[in-house]
Amino acid sequence: MTPVEASRAIERVLLDGLDPEAAPARSAVPVPAGELLLMPAASARYVGVKIAGVAPANPTVGLPRITGSYLLLDGPTLQPLALLDGVALTSLRTPAVTAVALDRLAAPQAEHLVLFGSGPQAYGHLDALLAIRPLTRVTVVARSEQPAEALARYARARGVAAAVGTPADVADADLVVCCTTARTPLFDGALVPDHAAVAAVGSHEVDAREVDEVLVGRSALYVEARAVALREAGDLLMAGITGADTLWNLAELVNGDAPVPADRPRFFKSVGMAWEDLAVAAETYRRDAG
Repeated sequence: MTPVEASRAIERVLLDGLDPEAAPARSAVPVPAGELLLMPAASARYVGVKIAGVAPANPTVGLPRITGSYLLLDGPTLQPLALLDGVALTSLRTPAVTAVALDRLAAPQAEHLVLFGSGPQAYGHLDALLAIRPLTRVTVVARSEQPAEALARYARARGVAAAVGTPADVADADLVVCCTTARTPLFDGALVPDHAAVAAVGSHEVDAREVDEVLVGRSALYVEARAVALREAGDLLMAGITGADTLWNLAELVNGDAPVPADRPRFFKSVGMAWEDLAVAAETYRRDAG
């Protein structure tokens, strides 16, 4: 499935009436190696659950930080239909969700993407945004120079001018996307232009954030679901956001009910939800099954 097809699968379930606020909650279980996440979701036709492991020490021994599998079942009978690679699914659906949001939040003339991170999600987001936006320039900002330059080379191979930059480059950004494991803000939120759209996808923890309270305070705020964001989104909670009335959810954005002001930044905070996995997994299964 292409990034565009995954984005359309996300859009379709929202346009068909899915309410993100009513979606089942994620369960997080501490384990010795890190954290085990259980993410169930259901529709009339399909039921699914992702079991994901977050093992912070894995990269030090050459293993992925995120592990996982996805079990898809038939909705009416609950008979197993397919077992999918959970990491591959997450690497596809998370950028698809961001693309759905930023396609609506980005300024029409947006051309310059500042991309924080150099891991699988950074590559996935680059592919997804190139598929929906006529980007002409990418600036990669990462902790290590070699992975950052590798991602910049990948972008240049996709036909985009790309270079490694610094956090200060957000001052010249049209789009800013944060795909990191950072626990403290990556850049000064005062530098982001009023016309820019920003997305942060790296954390679902209340004590971790990629953007600061300055950006949050300046911005129109969008989330997948208000209930989940107020429970898990450290970027918002650590900036003092405690009320649902300050947030628009993704269904409202997709259905055209959320305002998109042009006089201040638009900030989309994603924590990842199980209905997104089900939407993409079900579409993958339908395509494979013919």
